[in-house]
Amino acid sequence: MCLAIPGKIVEINGDNAVVDYGGVRKKASLMVMPNAKIGDIVLVHAGFAIANVKLDEANEKIEAISYLSKAVREEKERISKEQS
Repeated sequence: MCLAIPGKIVEINGDNAVVDYGGVRKKASLMVMPNAKIGDIVLVHAGFAIANVKLDEANEKIEAISYLSKAVREEKERISKEQS
């Protein structure tokens, strides 16, 4: 399964950007998106910015990721209790 995470470009240094994911900042390559600019909201996969997205689409993706994360956490807790 592939997962691309939305974040906002806050800094650009040549072919690399610093992308903010709700307070967590990571580097991402702009080799696939050489025309990206500060303020763009991009999907990042495997360290590469791969597409621009609109804010509402980014928020939908973040909500879905949060939902999946919560479901996985709850399932791990359930399994852990069963094994105790």
